[in-house]
Amino acid sequence: MNKHGQLADFLQTRRSQLRPEDLGLRTYGERRRVPGLRREELALLAGISTPYYTRLEQGQSRNASPEVLDAIAGALRLDESERAHLHTLARAPRGRQRASRPPAERVTPATSALLAAIEGTPAIVMGRRTDVLAWNRQGHALFAGHLDPGGPDNPGRRPNMARLVFLDAHTRDLYADWPAKARAVVGNLRLTAGRHPDDPLLAGLIGELTISSPEFATMWADHRIVACDTADYQMHHPLVGPLTVTQQTLQNPQGNGPAVVVATAAPGSPSATALSLLAHAIAPQEAAARQHDARTTT
Repeated sequence: MNKHGQLADFLQTRRSQLRPEDLGLRTYGERRRVPGLRREELALLAGISTPYYTRLEQGQSRNASPEVLDAIAGALRLDESERAHLHTLARAPRGRQRASRPPAERVTPATSALLAAIEGTPAIVMGRRTDVLAWNRQGHALFAGHLDPGGPDNPGRRPNMARLVFLDAHTRDLYADWPAKARAVVGNLRLTAGRHPDDPLLAGLIGELTISSPEFATMWADHRIVACDTADYQMHHPLVGPLTVTQQTLQNPQGNGPAVVVATAAPGSPSATALSLLAHAIAPQEAAARQHDARTTT
């Protein structure tokens, strides 16, 4: 998962998705062998030479200035998230690094305190590869009530939200607009892959999903970037029925630590009532768990 290979793929794919007529370029009715803009047309729009753009797209030039990258982003009609992703992919590496197994991700004491402070609101803690590192009981009930609530406690069998969205029938059925949720997952994985091109576990996850899910493979090849810090989703929960929640992702500014995903509903709305009903539905399970914990510690 070489970063400059990603840069070439990103530029080639996004260039192929633009039609000349959308950008005011005349084609004079000519037939094209491949869809999208030609390299010389993209270079013209960006105000750079065609040979230079070609070297950049082929991964042969690794020192593009921020101004050149912004010009290319403008020509490709990239939004702010995509523009930032382009800059990340084009950033020159500091020597070749051998891929090694990254350290295990853990929930920090501060994150554990935050999870406890918002008890009563569905929340999960996710690592950068979307592994579930922790969840409160409401978060487990909302997002993965069919799974073992103790799953995140065992690093060897932690649930992975990307796998669940694409490979788990229960999770797919949760989302009324499953493609929108799936695109958000893929877009966020794209951002992570750009920041961590040498992560073998991330590369393995992407390879697994590409092989196991044709839908993932199609979305991954599209190179769309979706930075979903906040998004509304309509859900069909098996215990409380339909509801709409706002999923907010809370993360440090560097984007290199675990993220806390919180689900809320508009106060006084039917969805807020559904979340309250869900809390009541799992109350007996919470009481049983507390009794079990008490017996274990005595």
